Amino acid sequence: MPKKGKKAKAPLTDEEQLLLFQQKLLVEEEMAKKKERLLSQFLKDKLAKEEHNSAVNLNKITTQWRTVLREVKTRELHKDIEILSQTFERVVDCKDSVIKSLAKDLSEAEEQYAYALRSHLHNVDQLLALQRRRLNLLEESYNMELETLTKEFETERKTIIDQHEKEIHYLQDVFMAMEQNYTDSEYESKLEFQSMWDDLKNKNLEEKHFLRIQLENTVEDLWKRFQDALKNYTDATEDRKIAFETLKVKDEKSSKEIEAQMKKIQKLQEAISISRGKIMLHSRDSEEQNQCIRNDKELVLVQLRKLKAQRTQARAISQENLVKLTLESNATLKALKKIVDKGEKILKLAEMCRKFETEEEKVLPFYSSVLTPKDQEEIEAQSLEELSQQEELAKLLPLTQLPGDRGLYGDGEFLEKVQQSEIGATEPPTQTNPAARNK
Repeated sequence: MPKKGKKAKAPLTDEEQLLLFQQKLLVEEEMAKKKERLLSQFLKDKLAKEEHNSAVNLNKITTQWRTVLREVKTRELHKDIEILSQTFERVVDCKDSVIKSLAKDLSEAEEQYAYALRSHLHNVDQLLALQRRRLNLLEESYNMELETLTKEFETERKTIIDQHEKEIHYLQDVFMAMEQNYTDSEYESKLEFQSMWDDLKNKNLEEKHFLRIQLENTVEDLWKRFQDALKNYTDATEDRKIAFETLKVKDEKSSKEIEAQMKKIQKLQEAISISRGKIMLHSRDSEEQNQCIRNDKELVLVQLRKLKAQRTQARAISQENLVKLTLESNATLKALKKIVDKGEKILKLAEMCRKFETEEEKVLPFYSSVLTPKDQEEIEAQSLEELSQQEELAKLLPLTQLPGDRGLYGDGEFLEKVQQSEIGATEPPTQTNPAARNK
């Protein structure tokens, strides 16, 4: 029996082709979105990595610069230490020479001092011997003069005592005579006084009696005149008396009011003094508070100026960072545009590659190419130029790559992997014909 060959698939209808074309468009949109997400994530990671690497490299540069500065400083310090050691040795030599000269001078001065001390002690001994001799002579002369003076004193004492006793006897005799004369004169004067006192007493009594009579007459006349004047005064001053009493009552009332007012005034004065004291205390407290507030104000102004300076510095730094960020963002946008153009070119190249598919591959339901012949020629020329540029960059990038950083070369590999994954996702897997497999 003849072998039965496998039946070939029937051609698809227009509706099925439209459905497949729509499915491919949806897949392409999803892949484009996925590509954008991957690119944004990649750029974010790249930016973080670049910042980290820049910080690491800056730390490395600072550490290397510090080591260089430390080496330079150590050299300078070694030179300074050598110079200082030489100067110190010179100073030490000078000090040693000075100390030796001073030791010699000191030994000579000690010898001179010992010689002068010996001579001084000898002179002092001689002076002490002379002083002792002089003291002995003075003591002998003093004793001689003391004996002569005691003898003279005893003789003068005896003469003075005798003369004193004679004068005492003479004065006693004079005192007795004067007492006798005084008693005689006292008796005579008492008699004369008694007689004169009696005469004067009699005369005074007579004059007193006469003056009493005259005074009684004058007193009666004056009493009469006084009574008359009193009557006239009482008659004339009754109204005034009444007015006086009323005025007296008013005066008492006014005096009481004045006392009350004076008490009030005193209380007001005390309150004024207390309020003045309080005002003074409050003024002092307010002055202290104002001074504290002024000091706080000055401190706040100083802090405000510092904050303004810091703000201006932060603004300048943020402006510089913003300029850098804008430049970097522009560069990234340009790079992204290049990458997108490159992806589009790759997609166009994939469409061109469909021309070179085998008959077995063409059996599968691929969508027809949209490119014109002119576009295909332009894409081929651009692909050749990009391949040449990538080869030149592959030569240059290993030189610019830093240690510990993948650099741009790693990013190119990542982009190539992404593009390959996108191409693999857009292109369905090649299926061979079963007849070809049998062959």
